[in-house]
Amino acid sequence: MLPADVPLSHLGPSVLLLLQLLMPPASAFFPNIWSLLAAPGSITHQDLTEEAALNVTLQLFLEQPPPGRPPLRLEDFLGRTLLADDLFAAYFGPGSPSRRFRAALGEVSRANAAQDFLPTSKNDPDLHFDAERLGQGRTRLVEALRETVAAARALDYTLARQRLGAALHALQDFYSHSNWVELGRQQPHPHLLWPRQELRSLAQVGDPTCSDCEELSCPGNLLNFTLLTSGYFGTHPPKPPGKCSHGGHFDQSSSQPPRGGINKDSTSPGFSPHHMLHLQAAKLALLASIQAFNLLRSRLGDSGFSRLLDITPASSLSFVLDTTGSMGEEINAAKIQARHIVEQRRGTPMEPTHYVLVPFHDPGFGPVFTTSDPDHFWQQLNEMHALGGGDEPEMCLSALELALLHTPPLSDIFVFTDASPKDAFLTNRVESLTQERRCRVTFLVTEDPSRAQGRARREVLSPLRFEPYEAVALASGGEVIFTEDQYIQDVAAIVGDSIADLVTLPLESRVVVAERPLVFRVDGLLRKVTVRIHGEVSSFWIRNPAGILLCQSLTPHTHPGVSQGQEEGEGPLGHTRRFGRFWMMSMNDPPQSGTWEIQVTAKGTPRVRVQAQTSLDFLFHFGIPMEDGPHPGLYPLTQPVAGLQTQLLVEVTGLGSRGNPGGPLPHFSHVVLRGVPQGAELGQVPLEPRGPPERGLFAASLPPTLLSTLGPFSLELVGQDGAGRGLHRAAPQPCAVVPVLLELSGPPGFLAPGTTAPLSLRIASFSGPQDLYLRTSAKPSFALTSNLSRVHLEQNESAWGRLWLEVPDTAASDSMVMVTVTAKDGEASMMPPTHAFLRLLVRAPAPQDQLPAPAYSTDSVLNTSSPAFHLSTSVTQGGAWGGLLGKPWWTSFVGMLLLLSLGPW
Repeated sequence: MLPADVPLSHLGPSVLLLLQLLMPPASAFFPNIWSLLAAPGSITHQDLTEEAALNVTLQLFLEQPPPGRPPLRLEDFLGRTLLADDLFAAYFGPGSPSRRFRAALGEVSRANAAQDFLPTSKNDPDLHFDAERLGQGRTRLVEALRETVAAARALDYTLARQRLGAALHALQDFYSHSNWVELGRQQPHPHLLWPRQELRSLAQVGDPTCSDCEELSCPGNLLNFTLLTSGYFGTHPPKPPGKCSHGGHFDQSSSQPPRGGINKDSTSPGFSPHHMLHLQAAKLALLASIQAFNLLRSRLGDSGFSRLLDITPASSLSFVLDTTGSMGEEINAAKIQARHIVEQRRGTPMEPTHYVLVPFHDPGFGPVFTTSDPDHFWQQLNEMHALGGGDEPEMCLSALELALLHTPPLSDIFVFTDASPKDAFLTNRVESLTQERRCRVTFLVTEDPSRAQGRARREVLSPLRFEPYEAVALASGGEVIFTEDQYIQDVAAIVGDSIADLVTLPLESRVVVAERPLVFRVDGLLRKVTVRIHGEVSSFWIRNPAGILLCQSLTPHTHPGVSQGQEEGEGPLGHTRRFGRFWMMSMNDPPQSGTWEIQVTAKGTPRVRVQAQTSLDFLFHFGIPMEDGPHPGLYPLTQPVAGLQTQLLVEVTGLGSRGNPGGPLPHFSHVVLRGVPQGAELGQVPLEPRGPPERGLFAASLPPTLLSTLGPFSLELVGQDGAGRGLHRAAPQPCAVVPVLLELSGPPGFLAPGTTAPLSLRIASFSGPQDLYLRTSAKPSFALTSNLSRVHLEQNESAWGRLWLEVPDTAASDSMVMVTVTAKDGEASMMPPTHAFLRLLVRAPAPQDQLPAPAYSTDSVLNTSSPAFHLSTSVTQGGAWGGLLGKPWWTSFVGMLLLLSLGPW
């Protein structure tokens, strides 16, 4: 075993060569990409976090050669920017989407950055290694890592990523906020991640540590001593005489003698008095972050670690299944599709890594079954049978809410039912959950809303009873497909197509109007274009840019140009299939680039959707510029808030720099904002690039007119490919401007059975007076009390509340609790409510000197009839984008050496 204190100079010439090849030129520790406006050239917490994750992912790929593909070579990645797209293309094959992996890294990075913004963490010295609280900081760091492992083993990867981000923030802060670098150390502290080892040589209360410094830059203000210290920040706790300050523009303590400070957070002397030591601090912080990732990999195993970071191009498979007596055909269709997907993708990179199954009927729903084993999923699904309860409505939305908890973000969820929802009161909440999770919900309903016959009914049901499904589908970017029993197996084939990472192409206009064609654009990066039409269609035609027509009519009809014909089957444009009122047209590859048209004649309002496969897509986030916290940066939101200056952050995936070395990259100029569902243009916002072009990072300011209008809107990314041809991508889900900002936070660790957990709520209005009613709930139904039920807010005014969650002695360990706070503007108001969600994990306390328990089974059946969740519809815990902004860094060999030097925690 390599000793923990061996200097880098003793690692041997081969390792030294790697270090020289991969050394970055500059580093810093501000929260996220927005911080670079205050300190250009700096490297942020997110950069360090994502770069460390990329390096450990490369290490995993090097050690596990891909089946059926040549093994990766380390030398292919030296001297170049390490990109997720390149890693996935090299390991899984060209065009393999890295979108979920990059989204998971984003969750960790945003949780990391959130430590500098959240009220419960930004001024806590234990979470930032400030105020000489080094022992307490190490304790909190180790606890956060233990919580990461426990949450991952309980299959709550969202919570695990949040705790990991918090741990990495503290770990990285140690090297910027302490004097470890100034003491001449050349490697990470050997005991920070080893709780059994005592931290030694710590400065005591009476030890003076700094001299007075009147300048912004303070290179010599540390006294000549060998004790470990860190700077004080602000006034809590107050700085004792003779102690160092953190320093910089935001630190009130730095004006008290001894003035100045020692932080190495940025390249700017105005923020960081020891800015000249950024490189050394960042080098050690990144090495330490790689250590932490490698330790997690050793604790979770390669499979669990891959799940933690979603290191796969494959989607999950999530079914919500009505099991009442009339659902025999639908259940069989779900089984057939699941079996087909499992068999078709077994052993390939696109094999689902996560399976979710939630049954429901009336009055019950659940339990939820989750597994990573396809055979266990199939076995569980095969045991589902249609039994009893033949009337409607059913508990569909409750089951869907439960599925949303356990389905990974950026996934598709498929609901099979023939009944309307009994729990329609959950519609708004489920809408918010789908948008927070970025999950798309497709309802396959074997019930015509215009028919009077069908199931037995206890009462006369409204013809509008399926509107909750329509609302959830619209909010999630999904759809509601009505069909008949005889066609359900054929229509259900869209399940397999949908989990193949299809993008939905924007249509102009969004609503079918007689005699007006719908327009969509095809570019050279799209493949497997499909057009789906369902409704009471009498005729339709599709025209490609060359004027070739695909047409269908139930009555004789003629069209100019070349016609594919009126029957199902193969034709010049592709293959046509019809299943009752559902039509699917699969276009031949490669589809012709340019403008395509669709015209539909139908009764009522037919549904038209165009989808295609492509690796080029984008992720997006929102954030508020913050200039009054510990550090400047962007406070992330999941939805923009009315009246609050908001930035849009866009991260383009699948740029394919490795597949086209030296070739021009696509360029993106602006984002089009459209109202939902009508599609009217609300404005365009120009995109400003952030970082190197190959990272695909952009920022834009949302217009004040948009932020003054409540309601949903969609995002369409517009640009050109390397040859100057147009590119157009639409976000899968619409967004919404919400009326107020809700922040709901709880204790940083786990809930213990038999305890009461204090929760904190902040509600703020930025757009005018608000009279709000607040409702709280917890599921499972733990006792929850609040001191705030109604509040009046003027513009730019906030209110704080406290909640107390009682966890019973009987609460099962490793079970989840979801706390929900809903704010509504009066009972009769048409304004949609705003929701905040807090996801917590119950875990029995373990002795601190024990390692985490052995890994759990990959299957989980949770006998609960309601879900749990995390954070707010308006605010998430963090915000950041990007790796080391084009600066390649440490690789697998270094990471393995570091792993050897570290003991267990």
